[in-house]
Amino acid sequence: MLFSAALMLLAGMAMGWLCKRAGLPALLGMIVTGIILGPSVLNLIDGSILSISAELRRIALIIILARAGLTLDIRDLKKVGRPAVLMCFVPASFEIAGMIVLAPVLFGMTVVEAALTGAVVAAVSPAVIVPKMIRLMEEGYGTEKSIPQLILAGAAVDDVFVIVLFTAFTGLAQGEHISAMSFVNIPVSICLGMAAGIFLGYLLSKFFERVHVRDTVKVIVIMCVSFLLVTAEDRIKGPVTFSALIAIMFMGIAVQKYRREVSVRLSAKFNRLWVCAELVLFVLVGAAVDIHYVSGAALYAVILIFGVLVFRMLGVLLCLARTNLTWKERLFCMLAYTPKATVQAAIGGVPLSLGLSCGNMVLTIAVMAILITAPLGAFLIEVSHKKLLEHYKAPEDRA
Repeated sequence: MLFSAALMLLAGMAMGWLCKRAGLPALLGMIVTGIILGPSVLNLIDGSILSISAELRRIALIIILARAGLTLDIRDLKKVGRPAVLMCFVPASFEIAGMIVLAPVLFGMTVVEAALTGAVVAAVSPAVIVPKMIRLMEEGYGTEKSIPQLILAGAAVDDVFVIVLFTAFTGLAQGEHISAMSFVNIPVSICLGMAAGIFLGYLLSKFFERVHVRDTVKVIVIMCVSFLLVTAEDRIKGPVTFSALIAIMFMGIAVQKYRREVSVRLSAKFNRLWVCAELVLFVLVGAAVDIHYVSGAALYAVILIFGVLVFRMLGVLLCLARTNLTWKERLFCMLAYTPKATVQAAIGGVPLSLGLSCGNMVLTIAVMAILITAPLGAFLIEVSHKKLLEHYKAPEDRA
């Protein structure tokens, strides 16, 4: 296990560095490292690591969402208003609709199978988008109009919306009936997650104010509370649930509101944690890829993925209607809202494990979506933000 861990980290860093030198996103090298070291090629990753791959990926996601909350100023979102709410569900809905239109033509799927596939593919990846948006916020690109904040918040809530739809469509594909409560639970889950996060963040801020401990201890406390939130979400089986991921992000937002100077230091700590977590996340995402499924229907899958991305971009454009954003800024939002990785790696194989006839195809399309959109989306954000967004400098930086 230790040999595999060292190999993953060293090879992932090396491949990431090579990709950056070539002008490509580092995560592309990490994903390729996972594919090469994983079961499909060299099979050099220990089975004990692969058996907890989903948990390790979830920890990495917790780290980046906690960091996002500590960085995201809720006042910026209030300035954005309506588009921030629409970005949480309209682009994903458009992408699922695109899948329902295109997948039956290209793959002969039924409408239910196409909707299920759309629910797998439609989620954007916070692990790709959040670090990029945080960096833009730190550098001052698009911040005067809160563009990075808009995309960051939408990416977090978008995943909750899509995962609830995936659960509903999976039940329908298995012959079950979808209850109205399944859809009512979408806004309920989001609102309860926000409330839980704000409440816990307030308690933590008061605790940090009265009990003086090192920042490293504060990070450990926040991580442990986050683990408990995720565990609670997994164990609640009732008709009403809450989103732990939303709660984690809003917990950070609350800490920032009540203890701003502490949040700045903690954000820097989480930024260092992300250096390792990013490697683990994307190498393991690559290791989950089975290239044998990809080779069979690769061409049609590529056509389908780019086709549904067009639908998604139209959804983003609709969300930004009647805003003060320029066409360049709207184009950036459309490009930045395309990367996929984490959710597809987590749920892409579920239909196959359930024995659904569309399982192999859903997994193939999910894998292709990761390989195409994660590096491409990250690359487009990297090369376009300086050309499409205005660079805003705070008054103290202008002297």
